[in-house]
Amino acid sequence: MKLFKKLLTCSLVAFSTSVLAAQYNWNFQSSDQPGDDAFQYQQKWAQDVEKLSNGKIHINVLGAGSVVEHNQTLDSINMNIIQGDFTDPSYFSGKDPAFALYGNLIGAWSNPKDLVDFMYNGGGFEVANELLNKYGVQLLAVSTVGGESLVSKKPIRNIQDLKGVKVRAPEGLVQALFKKLDASPVNLPGSEVYTSLEKGVIDASDYSIFARNQQSGMNDIAKYPIHPGWHSMPVNQVTLNKKIYDSLPQDMKDVLAEASKQYSVGFLAMHQKLDEEAVKNKKTDITIVSWDESEIKKVRETATEMWPEWAAKSPMSQKFYDIVMKYLKDKGMVQ
Repeated sequence: MKLFKKLLTCSLVAFSTSVLAAQYNWNFQSSDQPGDDAFQYQQKWAQDVEKLSNGKIHINVLGAGSVVEHNQTLDSINMNIIQGDFTDPSYFSGKDPAFALYGNLIGAWSNPKDLVDFMYNGGGFEVANELLNKYGVQLLAVSTVGGESLVSKKPIRNIQDLKGVKVRAPEGLVQALFKKLDASPVNLPGSEVYTSLEKGVIDASDYSIFARNQQSGMNDIAKYPIHPGWHSMPVNQVTLNKKIYDSLPQDMKDVLAEASKQYSVGFLAMHQKLDEEAVKNKKTDITIVSWDESEIKKVRETATEMWPEWAAKSPMSQKFYDIVMKYLKDKGMVQ
């Protein structure tokens, strides 16, 4: 009953003349909060869908936790509690370990355009959609915020410099990678990163992209950020209830396909612009550390040693691993 009231309240807030005119009224929950740049972009995308469909499709974009918790949207879409989401698929790794590989294949990408190219031209989209279809969900679009910067209080210019560094890293593949690189990973919630850096509990931290780190003041106390980042590049997906998608006439599917192409390019471009502006406007006492491609390749080779263990966890994990390894080898990015 509480869930119904919550959804009803969110729906009534969005109620308008355009909703009355629409043939399809959908609620999409984002993993971002209202006011975030990503959330604002998602709202704009929903408006673009409405325009492209001549008002036939209305999408109400809801903030993180508006209806269900961030890691419950997959089941909620399947049950038609909400109709779609904008989110990081690695939140669903408890459902199938393949979501961890699809959502954030640690160490794989140093250029976000490679990730997008793999998803759309290397077979990644098809495997991800097959995975989502098992849960009654259709994949519409894939993008990324780009490589997450590593905030650091000391200059870390190569793998050797990582040795013994106390770095905050979430459990799973990220933490395992830093441990394998001889750092000393520390498990802390994101809410404790700033004070832990300030007090010297940690020397460095996985957190977010350069622009968000700067906005939150991380670079003011950890003045040697590694940028561009190489350790983490989370996927952001857009999905829709599969039964709804399958029932749509072809012209509406075409609208979603066109809008989804725009999302893939535009979402990434927006975050890259934010990073560029943040780098340009950084304080003079902040020193950006950029790694040589040879060092990044060593990290990628180290990461690939960890992936088979995750690949063996489920048939879909193995399928995703096989297709991404083929892409990386074909591009000469791994041996």
